[in-house]
Amino acid sequence: MSKDWVKDISDMHSKYRVHDWLKAVQSEEDYEKLNSFLRFRLDCIAEELQETRDAQYAKDAEEVVDGLIDLCVFAIGTMDLYGIDAHKAWDRVLQANMSKEVGIKEGRPNPYGLPDLVKPAGWEAPSHEGNHGILPTVLK
Repeated sequence: MSKDWVKDISDMHSKYRVHDWLKAVQSEEDYEKLNSFLRFRLDCIAEELQETRDAQYAKDAEEVVDGLIDLCVFAIGTMDLYGIDAHKAWDRVLQANMSKEVGIKEGRPNPYGLPDLVKPAGWEAPSHEGNHGILPTVLK
């Protein structure tokens, strides 16, 4: 059983030749096609989120689990395809989140009695500088 989702998804992209397609588009310098493909991937994420919400409404545990995993597959897969190091991005976000403190987040009701995580004075958002993959070129 694998514990490296990032590698698994990259292997899947290799198997189905998505990496090959992407390299061909890049070599043609068709950045509008790469931007359009990013939009397609983000639309797929939105669709998966809606399907997961629909499954929750329908009280369908099987489809909720499937939808949550599909969200991960599309999100991690999009980072893979655009040359973003998902492990590095994860570590940076986790480090920033772990530096938050327990408190009350104003403006967001919390009916569950669980602690909110709030940004303490001096908190710094994670920086993904140097880990944008090809996005700066694609998003021109």
